Amino acid sequence: MRADLLSELNAERAARRAAILVTDIADGTQRLVRESAIAADPLGPVLAKHLASARSGLVEADGRTLFLTVHVPPVRLVVIGAVHISQAMAPMAAGLDLALTVIDPRTAFATPERFPGVELVAEWPDAVLGSRVPTLDRYCALAALTHDPKIDDPALKAALAAECFYVGALGSRKTHAARVARLTEAGFTPEQIGRIRAPIGLPIGAVSPAEIALAVLGEVVAALRRVPRPEAA
Repeated sequence: MRADLLSELNAERAARRAAILVTDIADGTQRLVRESAIAADPLGPVLAKHLASARSGLVEADGRTLFLTVHVPPVRLVVIGAVHISQAMAPMAAGLDLALTVIDPRTAFATPERFPGVELVAEWPDAVLGSRVPTLDRYCALAALTHDPKIDDPALKAALAAECFYVGALGSRKTHAARVARLTEAGFTPEQIGRIRAPIGLPIGAVSPAEIALAVLGEVVAALRRVPRPEAA
């Protein structure tokens, strides 16, 4: 790889932005396509498909064989609430290569004994997001699970402002209606608030904490891979 392309790629990596290196197999020429430039690129649809799957591979375009090397930032999952659902979610998230952080200021819940091997932050979300917990970005998913607006709302505001690829919140439709009113009063637009998945999780009829965790992680993966959300029955 040319030094200038490597420098550009490293800059995108440092900023947690995706990029695709396009290599012509016949002559070895290369170019780097930043995520922000994919839509306008001649290979736009093909690049977008590979970006969504996060998989590198060979493609044919205009009679030439190209190799697409996909560089995607590690996906982070920030869960607000050290609850039974997040306990069940921890081993599943590890199996999906999601870097999990659990935040909950309630020290009775946020204990290492309940979350062995998990990055656990027993502080208020608004006090640690962007400091002890790295700033949220487009390659972060956030799930708010406490049912407590004092804990969930600051995290949801941060996730919407950061344009996280997935934002979900636990609660009934009545609970979410009240949440929408609070976020509207805080200045968020209907389009921004509409990005919150509520009720959280895929509509699989989940009842137990493990089933709800599975439904949430399924929805996170679907959002990451840009699969439209099915409507609940």
